Amino acid sequence: MSRIEYSAEIAELLGRVRRRPDAGWPWRPGEAVPGGLPVKQSWGWLFVPDGRVLMLVNPRDGVVSLPGGSLEPEDDGDPGVALAREAGEEAQAVIGPPHYLGYLYDRVGSANGGHECARVRMAAALHAVGPTAPDPASGRHYRRLLVAPGLAVELLGWGEAGLRQAHAAVATAVVELGVPAAANETIEELPSSGSLFPR
Repeated sequence: MSRIEYSAEIAELLGRVRRRPDAGWPWRPGEAVPGGLPVKQSWGWLFVPDGRVLMLVNPRDGVVSLPGGSLEPEDDGDPGVALAREAGEEAQAVIGPPHYLGYLYDRVGSANGGHECARVRMAAALHAVGPTAPDPASGRHYRRLLVAPGLAVELLGWGEAGLRQAHAAVATAVVELGVPAAANETIEELPSSGSLFPR
C-alpha cells in the first residue's frame, strides 16, 4: 500500500480544512440535463498527466472546492465555457476541452432563487496555471493543490456519492485524456509563480 506524502506546510494547511455541509443533491452520471431544467453551475475535475486533480483551498476559512462556479451571461449557457472561465479566474488555470460527466439535481435551487436547477460536473486536462492572482468575484487568492481524486473526495466530504462522481471522472480521464487509473498520491501545492503540465 502506497503512503501519501506531503510537506509540513501542506499538513498545516490540511489541518485547517473545512467542509461545506453535504447538500444531498442526487448525482445523475452520464444523463443529459432535462430540457427545462436550468444549468446554474459548472465544476470540473481538472487532471494533470499523473492522474491528480486540482483542488482549491480558501486560506481565509479553509473551505476546499473543485474549480468552477456559476454560469454568467457571457458563457451563453455553455457549462464548458463557464468552467474554463471560472478555472481561469479562481486558479489562473488553462484547461483543455471539457468532457461532460453528468449533473447534480438541486431540488431546492439555492443557486436559482429557490427553483430547481442542475449543477454540471465535467472533466478536463489541466495544461497550466499562471501566477496566483485574486479571484475577481471574491478577491481571494486560493491555495492550489494537486491531489489524487479519491483523497479529493475525502477532503470535500462528499462521501459515497462523491466517490461515484470521482470514479466517473477518472474513467473519462483515462479514456479521453490518457491519465493513469491509479493517480500519484503525493499532495503537492502549486507554486505561486505557476506551473506547466506538458502532454
